[in-house]
Amino acid sequence: MDYSGSCAEELEIPLFDLSTIMKATNNFSIDRKIGEGGFGPVYKGILEGLEIAVKRLSRTSTQGENEFMNEVVYIAKLQHRNLVKILGCCIEGEEKMLIYEYLPNGSLDSFIFDETQTKVLDWPKRFYIINGIARGLMYLHQDSQLRIIHRDLKANNILLDKDMNPKISDFGLAKICEEDDVGAMTNRVVGTQ
Repeated sequence: MDYSGSCAEELEIPLFDLSTIMKATNNFSIDRKIGEGGFGPVYKGILEGLEIAVKRLSRTSTQGENEFMNEVVYIAKLQHRNLVKILGCCIEGEEKMLIYEYLPNGSLDSFIFDETQTKVLDWPKRFYIINGIARGLMYLHQDSQLRIIHRDLKANNILLDKDMNPKISDFGLAKICEEDDVGAMTNRVVGTQ
């Protein structure tokens, strides 16, 4: 399936060349790797002076092309201060990548489950993060042009910017609900641990 036209034209997001992303991530250098998920590895890069995160679909990924396009479609159409912002994509040969804003504080789970980091989160900061997540979910469920059910919301899919503002990420398993559908039902178990 050729996605190159759909990323750039239908969704109106930039389509980057593989060579540009390779340069931005120092050829996907191991010292630029900042994470790994069901989708594949995530790398930090510098693109036109801007820090970026590059989510690279692994050839052995349990998530595939449908999840890749899900992520592109939902995040490109949704704009909210508590949702991660997609900057573009790269589709070239076997390579499929999503380019996001870089969030320097990483995921919420690194603060919650680390004895040292958890001390950074006093109760006012925790309440602030909880409110931000709730605002993002309210937008997805009620206020956005598409009603989206995330289906994989967990601490490592909440990213934190430099000011500890939470942003919901990883929309690969998300689902659109119809306006009159008050109870989205699914028999499929989704998500990662």
